[in-house]
Amino acid sequence: MEITSATPPGPPPARKTSRAGDRIFLGLSRGSGILLLVIMAAIAAFLAVRATTALSKNEGDFFTTFEWAANSTPPKFGIAVLAFGTVVSSVIAMLIAVPVAIGIALFISHYAPRRLAAPLSYVIDLLAAVPSIVYGLWGALFLVPHLGGLYTWLNDYFGWTGVFEYQGGAARSLFTIGILLAIMILPIVTSVSREVFRQAPKMHEEAALALGATRWEVIRMSVLPFGRSGVISASMLGLGRALGETMAVATVLSPSFTIGKSLLDPGGGTFAQNIASSFKESGEIGKDALIASGLVLFVLTLLVNGAARLIIARRKEYTA
Repeated sequence: MEITSATPPGPPPARKTSRAGDRIFLGLSRGSGILLLVIMAAIAAFLAVRATTALSKNEGDFFTTFEWAANSTPPKFGIAVLAFGTVVSSVIAMLIAVPVAIGIALFISHYAPRRLAAPLSYVIDLLAAVPSIVYGLWGALFLVPHLGGLYTWLNDYFGWTGVFEYQGGAARSLFTIGILLAIMILPIVTSVSREVFRQAPKMHEEAALALGATRWEVIRMSVLPFGRSGVISASMLGLGRALGETMAVATVLSPSFTIGKSLLDPGGGTFAQNIASSFKESGEIGKDALIASGLVLFVLTLLVNGAARLIIARRKEYTA
């Protein structure tokens, strides 16, 4: 009797799913993505068309003029002060918020006991739900009156640099705005960083502990290198929030179209604050000019968020 070797049966061929529910869900998902792109393109086109109308009648240089007289005849306006104030206040906010957020995220994910970590995480996330106008009222009624001591201290020890020279007056400056924005973006940076740190490979941490490393050495050698890209992307998401903040800045800042040599000088302005405070009394050309400045902010925010997405995409752990 001849025995022939039979090849083991392979996996059954995959069948194409043709259920009606799958097709409907696929169509809805695809349509939602296309609709989002259409809305973004429509917003960009609207801003570009209205901005072109204003720029064609502008008597000043849009990028270098230190003046905003869009309602005068002829109109003359520029975004030099607005761009400076937006970037400087956002950078100050990042310098304050990011180190604090990383420290809080590490404490929640690697130091705090579970009974403390859960409510602390909830409180941090709850800060993101506070409306901007509430932050603005708190900043105007509490933060501004209590920053005089800090401003005096900065003037005493760092006033020689010129950057922290304080000549008295209300603390309604870009530095105050930076502190307020730092508080506002803290929940975003903390939440994303916390989740990234929790994804650090446990085997690496346990191996480092087995070799005699302290907890800080484990964080420095294993957790922080793994979460570097996530922290950078979280910081850039927070930066996008800081760039576009409106009501809190408009409530606290004393707007003026001057750039002082000191960060503690009152005055300055940002894109969002100028749009919110000037839109009501603006004429047709004035509104188009504000839309032109909004187009610059729109592009700047897209670049920041796009850069964050690119950083995330470089790490397959976050895109799986």
